[in-house]
Amino acid sequence: MLGVPAGAEAELALLVIDERGRPQQLLASSRIRGTGQALPFHLRFNPEVFPLGSRVELRGRASQSGQLILHLPARTITEPTSQVLGQLQFFTAP
Repeated sequence: MLGVPAGAEAELALLVIDERGRPQQLLASSRIRGTGQALPFHLRFNPEVFPLGSRVELRGRASQSGQLILHLPARTITEPTSQVLGQLQFFTAP
């Protein structure tokens, strides 16, 4: 993950999304404290509960002092296998 400042808390979530773009089920989540450097992450989930045929997305956000400061554009996850997603860049939250 890139762009998370030192002291900020980054959250990642693997979510099942409905047809209106709303989260319906949490498959996995992780919180990581920012260091100002690139942050490695590993998000573990049970592949047996991965809903094949449903829309699954990786979403992320970062907050500092209780304020949302960054977001990660949603990434679609198509299969319940390990995936290398490359560098995930966080951007200023609207």
